[in-house]
Amino acid sequence: MQQRASDHRPYFFLSYAHTPGYGGGTDPDMWVERLFQDLCGHVMAMTDLPAGTPAGFMDREIRSGEGWSERLGSVLATCRVFVPLFSPRYFASEMCGKEWYAFEQRAIHHRARSNQSAEAIVPALWVPVPPSQLPGSAERIQFNHRDFGERYVSDGLYGLIKLRLFAQEYERAVYELAKRIVTVADTVRIDTGRPVDYRLAPSAFGSRSSGAGAPKPMRITIAAPTRHDLPPGRDTAYYGDNPQDWNPYHPAAARPLAYVTEELVRSLNYQAVIGSFDEDTGQLEDKRAPTTPEILILDRWALQDEDRRRRLAAFDAENRPWVILVVPWNRDDPQSPDAEAELTAILERTLPVKMSQGRAFCRVAAKGVPSMEAFGQILPQVVEVAAQQYLRNATVYPPGSGGGHSERTRLTGPMGNTQFIPDTLHPGTQAEDV
Repeated sequence: MQQRASDHRPYFFLSYAHTPGYGGGTDPDMWVERLFQDLCGHVMAMTDLPAGTPAGFMDREIRSGEGWSERLGSVLATCRVFVPLFSPRYFASEMCGKEWYAFEQRAIHHRARSNQSAEAIVPALWVPVPPSQLPGSAERIQFNHRDFGERYVSDGLYGLIKLRLFAQEYERAVYELAKRIVTVADTVRIDTGRPVDYRLAPSAFGSRSSGAGAPKPMRITIAAPTRHDLPPGRDTAYYGDNPQDWNPYHPAAARPLAYVTEELVRSLNYQAVIGSFDEDTGQLEDKRAPTTPEILILDRWALQDEDRRRRLAAFDAENRPWVILVVPWNRDDPQSPDAEAELTAILERTLPVKMSQGRAFCRVAAKGVPSMEAFGQILPQVVEVAAQQYLRNATVYPPGSGGGHSERTRLTGPMGNTQFIPDTLHPGTQAEDV
């Protein structure tokens, strides 16, 4: 109880899609604000927050004006629970996707550091959304909305709040939602994080290049030894029985990097497929045409094996721009400084194409990512470039087509609009560098 009393962070961040104005100038979001005030009242009654401490946060007071990005980033880095108001408009909103992404990064890094659950997203139905229309980030949440009442499930909070007939059902749903917020906030306790630059953050609902809807595949390939075939003298604490068990940021991180990467990729609305370079080498001859965008995560210590080095060099010579190289290099690993010069020279001789490919941030990722935090910051940009390069290079042959059709042709929408091709590139990315 004493720990909770000294924690004055907002219990929840209410994330909602702004409704465009219409008619006689009535504020279309006044009902969301009423819901927010009702939730804050319940949270104050259920907790020991002192007077003047905000129970929750919504962006009404900073929707326009200076400092909105910094304020949003600050609250998302500190609030205890994220409450998205589901509606069709919500999942069509890039701004809502950015808010979701910013909060989810905290949960992912909390799990990476502690290897403990950090489920602190409590969704609410503003307007019911068919399951088939949910993006992957929302579909993965295990939440039973029926605990809040059958009428809530069929009409959502908007239907309950608008019709006096359902006033009792509204009060029940809001009370149950507030109880859930308090319970999650007091049991999960996600670490505070560094504020995300809201203007540059990607959306958890998919980027322009990945398109909306069901998550697209993104391959994660690990090139690392196991604890059974390490170079002489290499510390075994960073390795496991499989390449996917490699944890380069030990002891700051408790989870293997492959599974942290999987979560980071999923947070960008991709379906992550994890594999190892050693297992996939036998299939390289059949993979000259891309089947999926790919992130190759390489341990420099793996290059001391002559056979693996030869296979990586052959892979590099094939020049697959849709495979982006990332090289974690833990600055706190006591063996790193003495081996860095030698292993860097081997890396540059073995993978010269990958080391010089792509935008500046791709080259930075290939030269060494020093911490888990830095890895989480650079990965969204790497994923975006991998997806763009895949679309530039993929060739698909539909059954019975009798000829080759590019991925761009296959992804043309019913009205002739090309889907999944970005109108603008990732911030800071130039066309010739992608």
